[in-house]
Amino acid sequence: MSPKLKILPLNDWIDTNGLPLIISGPCSAESEYQLLKTARQLAETNKLHVFRAGIWKPRSRPNDFEGVGEQGLIWLKKVKEETGLLTTVEVADAKHVELALKHDVDILWIGARTVVNPFSVQAIAETLAGVDIPVMIKNPVNPDIKLWLGAIERMNAIGINKLIAIHRGFHYFEKSPFRNAPMWEIPIELKRIAPRLPIIVDPSHICGKQNLIESISQKALDLEMDGLMIESHFDPDNALTDAAQQITPKYLQKMLERLVIRHKRGDLDFQHKLEELRTEVDKLDGELMQILSKRMELIDEIGEYKRENDITILQMKRWAGIIADRMSIGTHMGLDKVFLKKLLTLIHKESIQRQEDIFRKK
Repeated sequence: MSPKLKILPLNDWIDTNGLPLIISGPCSAESEYQLLKTARQLAETNKLHVFRAGIWKPRSRPNDFEGVGEQGLIWLKKVKEETGLLTTVEVADAKHVELALKHDVDILWIGARTVVNPFSVQAIAETLAGVDIPVMIKNPVNPDIKLWLGAIERMNAIGINKLIAIHRGFHYFEKSPFRNAPMWEIPIELKRIAPRLPIIVDPSHICGKQNLIESISQKALDLEMDGLMIESHFDPDNALTDAAQQITPKYLQKMLERLVIRHKRGDLDFQHKLEELRTEVDKLDGELMQILSKRMELIDEIGEYKRENDITILQMKRWAGIIADRMSIGTHMGLDKVFLKKLLTLIHKESIQRQEDIFRKK
């Protein structure tokens, strides 16, 4: 765990009865009627721990719906009084924080667009100094774990120890079925760095489509994430923002009932078998490191030979042949084509770099 982080366990400040934390509510608070009707239907599911609603919406263009502002906080307070649910809103600056605290919001969250700016995060942190309130922090839009961790550390540094990280996916230029690529390796790495930090997943923003939300929710639970934040609206088709990724409370209830919550640890026989398999994986990883090391030694020899004979580093015909040959062998052995392409590209990049270092020594 990062020595800078002092995190209070999730179950010490919110009772989930040992189940994943479930947060839901509309993308945007649109009217008192819409907010209360959605909240009532969600409360009736008996699956919810926290009700969410966007009060200020950071839109790309100024003429888009940018939220109802402080009026929505008044409606949100009515939701809490009527349903007993905890409430959470996104805050993007010090003024938002002050208004949210004034209207007794229970949990604050910092959005992806704000997390990319350390100045904004620091301003929010300074406003919260001395305030005992939980804060949830979404990953930044771009896949930068340092920015994500930095925002968490800034909150922790001013005394906020009730913290949750929210994985909402990352902007991705390549074609993908998702609105934001999951890139699970990043929240998994965050869990490794800060094992006591609860991490929940926002399938709505990862998917961008209703029909993908259930599969991503199950994936999140299978990866031992601590909960889900899912956008829900009593009438998603007519929502003012992100209509395609919101689901009805009734659908949410049925979906949550279908999700499988797996044990994080099995019985003794299971642990013994798991340890046996992990030992075998460790052994193979060691052999893999030796093979990679030997390969790079040969690459260095090739680099020296090219330098001595004034041959260019990059040989495109050779590289194309390697790709075709290794892809054919790997896929025949059951390896995923996309994984193979990424692995071979990474190895090739390192090989070119090593040869360039050799040429610079000339």
